Amino acid sequence: MDRMEACRALRGDTNVHYNCAQAVLLPFADQCGLDEKAAFQLGAHFGAGMRHGSTCGAVTGALMALGMAGKGEAESRELLRRFREKNQALDCAGLLQRAKENGEERKPHCDRMVYDAVEILQDLLGE
Repeated sequence: MDRMEACRALRGDTNVHYNCAQAVLLPFADQCGLDEKAAFQLGAHFGAGMRHGSTCGAVTGALMALGMAGKGEAESRELLRRFREKNQALDCAGLLQRAKENGEERKPHCDRMVYDAVEILQDLLGE
């Protein structure tokens, strides 16, 4: 199973809620030197924009993975640039407001943010 497939499986799991940060970070746990339990716990409080509508959990999960993989400021800036270019915002509240304006439901919208972050992260990690 590749990383995107693993991510999709986490988002589709009805037994456990994987927030956006966890769903991005867990598929890269092995590359980050983390076991899945540690990655799950690390990302626990970064969903819903750090629980208050701030930076999107998909973005924070991707930034964690970049840092743990030994990548630097250039890669983090590129991740932020590409995510913002594609979605016009980095904050959860802004992203959800755009989804509402576009008539999108929250779950599919958030899934799309997670998949966008994983796609960008794979590219930046050379996968």
